Amino acid sequence: MIANDIEAGDVIALLGDLGTGKTALTGYIAEGLGVKENVSSPTFTIVKEYKSGRLPLYHYDVYRLSNGDELLDTGAEDYLSGEGVCIIEWADIVADVLPEESVIIKIEYGEKEDERIVTIEQ
Repeated sequence: MIANDIEAGDVIALLGDLGTGKTALTGYIAEGLGVKENVSSPTFTIVKEYKSGRLPLYHYDVYRLSNGDELLDTGAEDYLSGEGVCIIEWADIVADVLPEESVIIKIEYGEKEDERIVTIEQ
């Protein structure tokens, strides 16, 4: 359902501990956008581009960065205001450079092993 409402230029900021499902959620959103490629974590490349869906998807993992300036040094500014959708894992690290209108999705562990609590802020 989230993918139905996504438009060009949207930024989705994902927050959550290791293993909470940030990459899995990105994969489901990509599937909803019609992305054909297998979505995997871009931890070592910082960003992966998927262009087979109805909108280009730019999947960021900024875990290895220290701040927003380092994200901008990668050329991310063009993507953040571009024709596609940016999904940024560990977005709290670069929150200072994200657009104000970014959608923030926080994923937390629930009481049971396979339970997750998801909070969405717009």
